[in-house]
Amino acid sequence: MPLVGTGDILASSPHGAGAFNVILLEHATAIVAGAEAAGLPVILQISENCVRYHGALEPIAAASLAVARAAKVPVSVHLDHATDRALVEQAVELGVGSVMFDASALSDEENVAQTASVAEWCHARGVWVEAELGEVGGKDGVHAPGARTKPHEAVDYVARTGVDALAVAVGSSHAMTTKDAVLDLGLIAELRAAVPVPLVLHGSSGVPDETLREAVRHGMKKINIATHLNKAFTGAVREHLAANPSNVDPRKYVKAGREAVAREVEHLLGVLG
Repeated sequence: MPLVGTGDILASSPHGAGAFNVILLEHATAIVAGAEAAGLPVILQISENCVRYHGALEPIAAASLAVARAAKVPVSVHLDHATDRALVEQAVELGVGSVMFDASALSDEENVAQTASVAEWCHARGVWVEAELGEVGGKDGVHAPGARTKPHEAVDYVARTGVDALAVAVGSSHAMTTKDAVLDLGLIAELRAAVPVPLVLHGSSGVPDETLREAVRHGMKKINIATHLNKAFTGAVREHLAANPSNVDPRKYVKAGREAVAREVEHLLGVLG
């Protein structure tokens, strides 16, 4: 199955598309294994924080692209929450087909100016662009989950920047380890009716399954999940080591984490699809 674009996955999916963050190679292989088990496409995301952890983009990007190309279902590779334009340009040069440029910490005018410039540069190279208006709850401790995107501001932002998708604040919060986020479904429906590009839900790890289903029904298209998978991975590793205290072979306990992530991805894609 050839590597595909994120925009192609969103356009071909009648429901929600799962976008899961890669930290290690094992995350990429587990996410694709889960997608293959579900028989559904999937988006592999590499965040700026992940790049910082590895010390460079190319190793984890090259690995993710290789995993995507070998998959039995459509898979795209996406750069997530990039605040550095140079990182965006490097990702495009490496073959990453979509990026999320995050200028949300800047003033509104500077956000629009920088995002529009990045979108123009990316579009000239056939690359799909996601952006964020304001800041989704919980990111860097800036906002509580009460942050909300105003529909008229979202429409104006998309028109002025030319982006292909918009991350909106509707009640979710980044890095949640409990599933008790309350989404504003009415606002999602308002945004979907007003905004001409796909809507993206960040901070979805804290959203209960049924609420995720409702968010998709009300208009969310791309659903980003990271912390929930890390929690599953870490829990499985801890369980394996507790049951096998003499084990020193990382392949055995990392395998347990990889299998746990694959199961969660299969389940979550079923929820969204």
